[in-house]
Amino acid sequence: MPEFLSGWPFWLVFGFLFLGAMLRGQGIYWLGRLATDQALRRTHPEGGWRLRAHRALSGEGAQRGVAAVRTWGLVIVPLAYLTVGFQSMVMLGAGILRIGWPRFTLAQVPGSLAWAGIYSTIGFAVWSAAIAAAAGSPAGIAALVALVAGIVLLLVLRRRRARRVAEELLP
Repeated sequence: MPEFLSGWPFWLVFGFLFLGAMLRGQGIYWLGRLATDQALRRTHPEGGWRLRAHRALSGEGAQRGVAAVRTWGLVIVPLAYLTVGFQSMVMLGAGILRIGWPRFTLAQVPGSLAWAGIYSTIGFAVWSAAIAAAAGSPAGIAALVALVAGIVLLLVLRRRRARRVAEELLP
C-alpha cells in the first residue's frame, strides 16, 4: 500500500480507491466520448501531439475496446476492472460508442468496488512482494530487465509495423 494510505482506516482507504477508480473510468469514458467526436470527425491534423492523439483514438487499442463492448455489451465494463491495460481500452470504447452516461456509470460501479476491494486488501501487497522477490536476486533482476526490454521491443515493432502499413495506404 502506498505510504500515505498506510495509516488510514480501512473504510477510508477503500473509499479513496473506489473514488479514484470511478474518476479514472469516467475520465477515460469522457475522453472517448467527447474527444473522439472532435478529433476523428472534425479535424485532420498533420503533425505533433494532435496527430498522435488522433491516431490513438482511431488506433488498434481503442478499436479493441469498441469491439469488446459491441461483443459483450456493458458486462465487459466491470470485468475490465480485473485486468491491466484492457480496462482503459474498454472505457474508451464505451465512450467512442457513446454509451449513455447513466448506463455506463451503473455498469462501472461493481468493477470499481471490486478494484478498490482488491487493492485495499491484497493488491498492493502482491505487487510489492513480486517486485521485492524479483529485485532480491540476480536472476530476478535479469528477469525484470528482460521483461522491460521485451515490452519496449514489442512497442517499437508495433509502431514500426503501424507506420509501414500507414505509408503503404497513402497514395
